[in-house]
Amino acid sequence: MPTIKDVAREAGVSIATVSYVLNDKTASVSEDTRRRVWSAVRKTGYRPNVTARNLRSSQSRLIGYAWHEVPHDMVNPVLEHFTFSLARAAEAAGYHILTFTYPIEDPIPVYDELIRTGRVDAFVIGSTTYEDTRVKFLKEQGFPFVSFGRSNNDWDFNWVDVDGQRGIAEGVAYLVSLGHRNIAAVVWEAGSLTGDYRYAGYLEGLQQAGIPFNPDYVVRGEHSDTTGCQAVDTLLSLPEPPTAIVAISDLMAVGVINEAERRGITVGRDLSVIGFDDAPMTQYIRPALTTLQQPLSTIAQTLIAMLENTLKDVASYERHILLPPRLIVRESCGSI
Repeated sequence: MPTIKDVAREAGVSIATVSYVLNDKTASVSEDTRRRVWSAVRKTGYRPNVTARNLRSSQSRLIGYAWHEVPHDMVNPVLEHFTFSLARAAEAAGYHILTFTYPIEDPIPVYDELIRTGRVDAFVIGSTTYEDTRVKFLKEQGFPFVSFGRSNNDWDFNWVDVDGQRGIAEGVAYLVSLGHRNIAAVVWEAGSLTGDYRYAGYLEGLQQAGIPFNPDYVVRGEHSDTTGCQAVDTLLSLPEPPTAIVAISDLMAVGVINEAERRGITVGRDLSVIGFDDAPMTQYIRPALTTLQQPLSTIAQTLIAMLENTLKDVASYERHILLPPRLIVRESCGSI
């Protein structure tokens, strides 16, 4: 097993200098030396003892959470609400959230450095993908983490997620109860983990209602209001246009409503629309949007409780938790 002496020899510096760098006491260490030390750490495979000490005693009391970039022309109030809820839940448990960013194309070096410097006791990760490299890396490192979202079904790790499939299926069932059978869907491009679950809910809802699937009723696109606008143009040009549309995000649903209203279609009477997320704006647009609300505060509290169990080596606890969204009925849906 490599030692601190091996790192010092590889970097061409003293053991004391290596110790300063590993303990983040780098005021008297040049940036070039710091980089050489960390390069030597990676090359030798040395695991700083400070990490193990901090893990055992939770000395840092910090939980790492990556702040996700939002395009400059968009807002993400759902993400902001979750981050606030996560910070509040962590503080109630005696921790604080350390936010950071990473290059979307290569997140691992940032996580690796935070582990090696002992700056955090654990991570919360979000916006997971099917083969999420962060999940794979943290599992390989044996470093504590919990995830808001699932990933590869063959990987066993701690996660909490919203049951988007169940939620959309419930939305379809609600539309069916209002008399709708020509129900369309506006969805993200295939390959999105969250999007694919929600699309599966649309298919499940149709099947449960005995409604044949019509591929012409599915419009795919990026997560934007523009996609919603374009979907209306596509769907209303069909020989038998839908009487209801389920959008797998509120932003897409807002695009649907805006384009329908521009065409003189009264949403809630001539066309019913359902979204997903319950972003704050949805209750103020006209008509107010029927949507599926994610239990963000509950998710944050559950993640922190799960993380506490992990850090305390609790022998048995629920490690995979799927929470249902709640249908919020407003004026954008009506009977036919």
